[in-house]
Amino acid sequence: MDNSFDVVVVGGGTAGLAGALTLVRARRSVLVLDSGSPRNAPAAHLHGYLGRDGASPGQLLAVGRAEVAGYGGAFRSGAAGTALAVDRLPDGGFLVRCADGSAVRADRLLIATGLVDELPELAGLRERWGRDVLHCPYCHGWEVRDEPIAVLATGPLAVHQAQLWRNWSERVTLLAHTWPLTGEDRELMSALGVAVVEGEVAGLDVVGDRLTGVTLAGGAAVPCTALVVAPRFTARAGVPRSLGLPVVTVERAGVAIGTCLEADPETGATALRGVWAAGNVAGPLEQLAGAAAAGVRAAVSVNTDLCEAQARTALEAHRARRGGAGPA
Repeated sequence: MDNSFDVVVVGGGTAGLAGALTLVRARRSVLVLDSGSPRNAPAAHLHGYLGRDGASPGQLLAVGRAEVAGYGGAFRSGAAGTALAVDRLPDGGFLVRCADGSAVRADRLLIATGLVDELPELAGLRERWGRDVLHCPYCHGWEVRDEPIAVLATGPLAVHQAQLWRNWSERVTLLAHTWPLTGEDRELMSALGVAVVEGEVAGLDVVGDRLTGVTLAGGAAVPCTALVVAPRFTARAGVPRSLGLPVVTVERAGVAIGTCLEADPETGATALRGVWAAGNVAGPLEQLAGAAAAGVRAAVSVNTDLCEAQARTALEAHRARRGGAGPA
């Protein structure tokens, strides 16, 4: 395999593959480094992605990889394809070091490493994440419509979550858990018909591999078939940090909800010339369609930058052949 590429895409999820597809169709040599651990892997189906609603996350990625490969894109998968660090080269390019000890050169980088959902401390949440422990109603709300839904209050956004999920079901319960609700919070919940249950949640009740409810520390059971939580969105930022790029705190309504790599929201350009970012690593609230769109926008910006660099080189060579003369 050639070890020098126009663009190395770090991350083979929706954003990375969308960017790679755009770049290979622009006749760029592209290598996608993919650890094979997409954020949405626990979910059986993806939703809200036009033309692919109901497909499995794995199916979407398999189709995307085949499309990129069909135009000549290269891949390194698994542990051998995981980027450990990236060094800036004297000529402005990048040396990407991989877990297998190999290294590849890139003229430009597109970082699409995504994020990690850090869940509240409660036994059993991780095992059911993306199945009946949920956070996004636009991804999963239709599938649990009209069912008993419980919202686990671990921060100030819990009331907003309950208000939002109330759109999909009239049977929503707000579990006060570890967050002190205000009088105004309780009044709003009462107005919406959302029951508020006091007491800390001690565990999940599962029967036949299906969530049936939660048990409070005092022993009381609260029935529900879906449990809504608020994860912390933590950017997979090993590569950005190796380049000295800033990873910043993300806030929503004045509340810190995670971290992301700082990048231009339109082009994906980062503070370091030659490096772009797309998808959840730079926009933690992006859904699949938004991540794909961000990958395309970043790829267009990357290709434009390469075209401009090629034009400058061609002009300099042209002038050198003419003895250094300026415009004729």
